[in-house]
Amino acid sequence: MNGKAAISTKASRTSNLRIGFLLADGFTLSALSLFIDALRLAGDEGDRSRQVRCEWRILSFRPDPIRSSAGLTIEPTASLIDPTSFDYIVVVGGLLHIKEQMSRAGLSYLQECAEAGVPVVGVCTGSFILARAGLMAGRRSCVSWFHCDDFAAEFPDHDVDADRLFIDDGDRITCAGGGGVADLAAHLIRRHLDATAAQKSMHILQLQSARLGSDAQPHSMPAISDDSRVRRAILLMEQSVSRPMTVDAIALRLKISSRQLERLFRRATGASPASIYRQIRLRHARQLLLLTEKSVTDIAVETGFCDAGHFARQFRAFFGEAPRRARAARDDAASAA
Repeated sequence: MNGKAAISTKASRTSNLRIGFLLADGFTLSALSLFIDALRLAGDEGDRSRQVRCEWRILSFRPDPIRSSAGLTIEPTASLIDPTSFDYIVVVGGLLHIKEQMSRAGLSYLQECAEAGVPVVGVCTGSFILARAGLMAGRRSCVSWFHCDDFAAEFPDHDVDADRLFIDDGDRITCAGGGGVADLAAHLIRRHLDATAAQKSMHILQLQSARLGSDAQPHSMPAISDDSRVRRAILLMEQSVSRPMTVDAIALRLKISSRQLERLFRRATGASPASIYRQIRLRHARQLLLLTEKSVTDIAVETGFCDAGHFARQFRAFFGEAPRRARAARDDAASAA
């Protein structure tokens, strides 16, 4: 994909599935490659990789290479051509904390796509870019549990869902990223080609049969129950670390009573939902202590504790050491290395 390519002006109308990719600055290379490889393998006979039944372009308003989060660059293969040349425009997000993920020209192009009725897709942190373009108001945005708090902080009036792999809302599709990108690609291939082509691409990629968009995202808490209600409750807890939900609110989201939720957790874990929730927040806090330079007070706030003193007491009771001691041990290990 790094080969020099001329900027074309239009896409073919003969393929069953035509996709234009719009890449963020610092985009996730794996998300792009998984999506394109699924198209490549589904779109031709054998392993010849011709763009026959599937067609794709890398779009940009300028011909300069686009840098991925891994440091590798991709050169565009088409300008921001008429969006109606495509069945979908897929925005591949990536690093959030850079100066500008998407240019004004890119955001304007997405608005043009929406006005033309062309479905727009956000994968990885592409959902952030769609929201910045004003395209997700009144819609649910699917994001990774890892970035759920970031999305809620930037778009407090938007509905965010970190409980599934992707959401297909017709002309808006959002995907949490990771391996779920292959599942989304298979979903679109099945729709525009057939189930056999979708299955072929997944099997050659050494993946299991494609998961549904409603399937739960893998998450940071070890699996502790086969009960889907307990697993989804834990996902809700993980995506609401900084603004803890009440047990009543979680039960309401799951359409069960608080008493039933308590019983399910006791049976699956031997602990109450509130206790498991506290463990999730403390584990997240410990990761922040070990991986960032944020102050103990800031971490206490970020993980939903009322003050640093309360946080420190809970941390010591669970991990057997004070937060500052955990960080000091990290620094000592780094100095000795």
